[in-house]
Amino acid sequence: MTRGTFLGFDYGKRHTGVAVGSRHSGVAQPLTQLAAQGGEPDWDSIHRLIEEWQPEALIVGLPLNMDGSENPISRAARAFGNSLRSRYNLPVHMVDERLSSRTATDSLLEAGVPLKRHKHQIDKRAAQTILQAFLNDGPR
Repeated sequence: MTRGTFLGFDYGKRHTGVAVGSRHSGVAQPLTQLAAQGGEPDWDSIHRLIEEWQPEALIVGLPLNMDGSENPISRAARAFGNSLRSRYNLPVHMVDERLSSRTATDSLLEAGVPLKRHKHQIDKRAAQTILQAFLNDGPR
């Protein structure tokens, strides 16, 4: 893939949503949801995605409390970002993800996706929302 491609992650202890986007198009698209194994991210699948897409950088959602303070999952997301950085030697940008799951759920409802299918879509749609926010912020 060309430079300017990014992978976005909505980290979770059970599932991690992944999205792809590019600086060229300015658009993020949901890609997949990866299941964690014993609380560990699916590093084999992440590796395959990085090999396939050859991203310029990785974008990780940072789940903050509404007042901006951190919580245990914030620290876990930062640790995930640090692991990505050390494993792949790529820049990792943390993006405030407050309300990304709510935005993803709302977009699914607007698209008419049945409620029972939401849980399989929310993580990758949240990753799309996180990556889109990064792309909307412009060059770094």
